[in-house]
Amino acid sequence: MSRMLAFTKMHGAGNDFVVLDGVTTPLPPIDRIARRLADRHFGIGCDQILVVRPSTSADFRMEIFNADGSQVEMCANGIRAFFKYVRDRRLTTKEEIGVETLGGIVHPRWAGPDQVAVDMGAPTLAPAKIPTRLGSGEGPVLDAPLDVGDERLLVSAVSMGNPHCILFVPSVDAAPVTELGPRIEHDAAFPNRVNVEFAEIVSRGRIRQRTWERGTGETLACGSGACAVAVAAILRGAVDTKLVVELRGGELEIGWPSLGARVLMTGPAAEVFTGQITVEGG
Repeated sequence: MSRMLAFTKMHGAGNDFVVLDGVTTPLPPIDRIARRLADRHFGIGCDQILVVRPSTSADFRMEIFNADGSQVEMCANGIRAFFKYVRDRRLTTKEEIGVETLGGIVHPRWAGPDQVAVDMGAPTLAPAKIPTRLGSGEGPVLDAPLDVGDERLLVSAVSMGNPHCILFVPSVDAAPVTELGPRIEHDAAFPNRVNVEFAEIVSRGRIRQRTWERGTGETLACGSGACAVAVAAILRGAVDTKLVVELRGGELEIGWPSLGARVLMTGPAAEVFTGQITVEGG
């Protein structure tokens, strides 16, 4: 049985999403239709699907599905798009809300026209909690050796509600993102798979970044990845505690004042178009 499903296409710094309203509308199982929605030739096209749900512990709950149908804990670019969506549709009139995710409750705050600031919480640095088999104790995991095939890499690992592996490289333009990305994503050192960030330190106030996102592939931006990269670079003493992370789809401002502090991310959110698509399921 087929039905028409209303959707909104959005993006945050080029990281694009299909947003579905699960508060006022019954939805079919999203994992079954994710590939269809995300397909850029035969569907709508997106990096991830975001579902707005009611929550008993926050203002809303955000479900996040990758293009391959897998569900993940956190998406920082997605949380900004999510907040703009619920505000624009008057599902809330608050300047700041709590959003329940699998990675914990996150607090986005309106920061001006199409700009959203997000309290991302404190980064997780303990290897067992990221999770990664690299390092031990409370961490952090910085420049740890990782053998990928015949190549030994030095990587860092941080969780921002979801796991990230960071490689600092001389040039992100020359970085082998599509070659190393999937191999690291599925490496046994990361039992839940991992997002892979390639980062180039331009100055003490600027980093350039490319991302291989688990379950999706290379994306134009990754907000939680930008936070993880900033944390790793600050821990290495390579950058200031406030900086700009330049992604292929735009820029994010990241601040992390000290060890144990919470990470603040500010960046854009935009609506692209709305529509309906035919899907199977009731």
